[in-house]
Amino acid sequence: MEIHCLLSLTVALLSCLGPSETGPTPRVSFSLGSPGRLVTRFSSPEVSNTTTLLLSEDGGVLYVGARDAVLALDVSNEDAITPRSKLDWSPSDKDLEQCSMKGKKMSDCPNFIRVLQFLNSSHIYACGTFAFSPRCTYINSETLTMSLKPDEGRGRCPYDPYQRNTAIIVDGELYTGTVADYRGNRPVISRHLSEGRRVDLKLDDTLGWLEDPTFISSSFIPDEEKIYFFFSEVGREYDFIDKFVVSRVSQICMSDVGGQRTLQRRWTTFAKAQLLCQADDELPYNVIQDIDTLPPAEGAPADDTLFYGIFTSQWSVNSGRSAVCSFRLSDIKSVFSGNYKVLNRDTLQWSTRVQEKVANPGECGLHNASDNALRFVKENFLADESVRPVGRSLTMVSAEHRYSHLAVQRVQAVNHRDYTVLFLLTESGFLHKAVLLQSGAHIIEEVQVFEQPQPVKSLKLSVPQGVIYVGSSEGVVRVPTANCSVYWTCPQCVLARDPFCGWDPNSRACVEVHNTKTTLVQDVDRGSVEEACSSVSLTHRARFNKLSAASCPAGELVSVSLNEVVRLQCPPSSRLSQQQWERPNSRLSPDLYLHLQDGSLSFVATPTTLGHYLCLSTENGFQQTMAIYHVKQRSSSVAPPPPSTQAGVRPGPRLHPSEGPRRTETGPGGTQPTQSSRDAQAPTRQQDRDSPLWTEESGHRGTAFSEGPLLSSRGPCYLKELVVVSVLLVLCLSLLLTVLLYVFRERCRSRTAPQAGTPPRDRRTSDEQEALRGHGGSKRNGKASHSGQAGGLVCNGALTGSNGHLPNTPI
Repeated sequence: MEIHCLLSLTVALLSCLGPSETGPTPRVSFSLGSPGRLVTRFSSPEVSNTTTLLLSEDGGVLYVGARDAVLALDVSNEDAITPRSKLDWSPSDKDLEQCSMKGKKMSDCPNFIRVLQFLNSSHIYACGTFAFSPRCTYINSETLTMSLKPDEGRGRCPYDPYQRNTAIIVDGELYTGTVADYRGNRPVISRHLSEGRRVDLKLDDTLGWLEDPTFISSSFIPDEEKIYFFFSEVGREYDFIDKFVVSRVSQICMSDVGGQRTLQRRWTTFAKAQLLCQADDELPYNVIQDIDTLPPAEGAPADDTLFYGIFTSQWSVNSGRSAVCSFRLSDIKSVFSGNYKVLNRDTLQWSTRVQEKVANPGECGLHNASDNALRFVKENFLADESVRPVGRSLTMVSAEHRYSHLAVQRVQAVNHRDYTVLFLLTESGFLHKAVLLQSGAHIIEEVQVFEQPQPVKSLKLSVPQGVIYVGSSEGVVRVPTANCSVYWTCPQCVLARDPFCGWDPNSRACVEVHNTKTTLVQDVDRGSVEEACSSVSLTHRARFNKLSAASCPAGELVSVSLNEVVRLQCPPSSRLSQQQWERPNSRLSPDLYLHLQDGSLSFVATPTTLGHYLCLSTENGFQQTMAIYHVKQRSSSVAPPPPSTQAGVRPGPRLHPSEGPRRTETGPGGTQPTQSSRDAQAPTRQQDRDSPLWTEESGHRGTAFSEGPLLSSRGPCYLKELVVVSVLLVLCLSLLLTVLLYVFRERCRSRTAPQAGTPPRDRRTSDEQEALRGHGGSKRNGKASHSGQAGGLVCNGALTGSNGHLPNTPI
């Protein structure tokens, strides 16, 4: 009880500690269908749930397990994925009726292909859910026809299409991790298709070797002659109030044939251990989502095999976060060769105590051991220690993206060093390409592969072909692993820090490393443009604010009217860059200018704010020009100027398909297309495009420009003096108006007030007397009388009528 309270208190305290990392940001992003990142898609209205993928050895054919069908797709053409053949394999009406009578939805009763593995060079072994009655069959890989009648697939394929499973065929034998009953309560790791002296094996389930597992993946290590299974399950060794999920790695020996009396037709080499993906002072990421195997480098021992996995957390404090951890095979072997926990049969509680070691659990060759040794390994199958990640730290963590699948590849860069590249699929439908550096993970790019989030069951990487396949419920997407042509300058190619890509000074292009034998420019570790691109730089550049207005180049013309709100756009060179604005011989005062979050600049057009503006983007110490504007007052008598008739810039690939248009930048050999803003809100603009506007130099923060049209310099700013004079003028006019109103009021009062001691006498004029007699509307000499005052005039607090007299005066 004390241990239980202590563990619960520990979890409560750790849950109060917030995660310390937010994760890397993708440098560039490509939206769905962007011309800067071409992807190939296959979909058909007749096929759905294309989630199980199998790639041929030569990479020319992709076999797809779908709903009620198996497809063979021709993927040898880089521009298209075309169907080659199709095998229909659906349950009969009677099977569907029985599935419905069992209480299952009709949408879950078709045959969903969940196992698709090469049996040999000519046949594929396939299994499907088949209306909650699993079936397996042999398929000719060339003709895509069934060679034998389907047989029962119990223990080889799940009943429920939503249950995860894993399967792998080694030497013609099928090793699976799935459930063996209709309700999904009997998890099993088993071997099938055994021949000769070998027999099919499965787990002994009397002691609960598996506790409600979710199978993720399986991997074969040839040098070890072992199969490793990865899954998550309930950790019974933890006495928590809630079920505590843990991630596991288990192993079995391929040479295992079961015991002679004890553990007959059962595994004698099964052992499992916890995979602990956890950072210091934080709760563990305890739920494994996917895992992939990275074989050792050429010439390295098998113990250097790495397993990269995606983990999430069941704790609310880490909700929505994903972590990537890597585990070394040597560490897994060390844990399995250590001590094991002891299970108390009476209390079903695990404990660690010193005991006599009768046998080594997990050791191959135990099928010939004594019954006493086999009983020992039967009860001691949980390793005492946990497998810690490489470096005892997280490889990568993301608070903004929840990853579901991954694939890993080792890439050799220009410096002949190997870099690990991860392909991570988010639940929102984006594929991230990240390279692991000493400073941490760097996400090179993200590519949108699906418009709407949808279930993904398979992520297949083809290293020889340099492509990755994503299988979803609505189709198959192929994405090239390299995308070098999108970087059209040396700085952009180097800043990408992509081990697949390098800058070729001869062809002045960013090319794939393995496709050329020339010396390429690349800096994956630091991304230093100053050092990498020093040989392709032109001239040293000075800062813009140190130049006079007369030396400013002709930029994009923006015609505005005074007092008009102007907004100048500045597209960033990447998501990792920072934008800033400059003017020649002038400071951008925060009282006049507003820097918006998207990098644009907003201000009111006044004589002071007219002139040149330059937008600079800084990334990793390298500064480059993104846009130049010349804000000019529009003439009131002249229509807005038409677009420039000068030669336009040749369009090129877009680095940011969703962010803004292009700029132009000059390097050795001519002008190259880059990004520039086209839309400034409100004003009309005109852009000069006939000549290079600026040159580029690696690493220097300043900017220099080629000679262009010279503009006369403007005088100093008198804005503050103008404001002071305007305020004084308003005060003087207000005082003068007050005095005039006071004099006018006194004159009106003197006219209307009677004098003391003097009887009032009629002072009306002859016209007024005539009006009182009813002849106010008469005309004299053919003209209307204008002696009355304007209606509504305020005089001494009294309001005159429309006829020029005081109101309520008897007529």
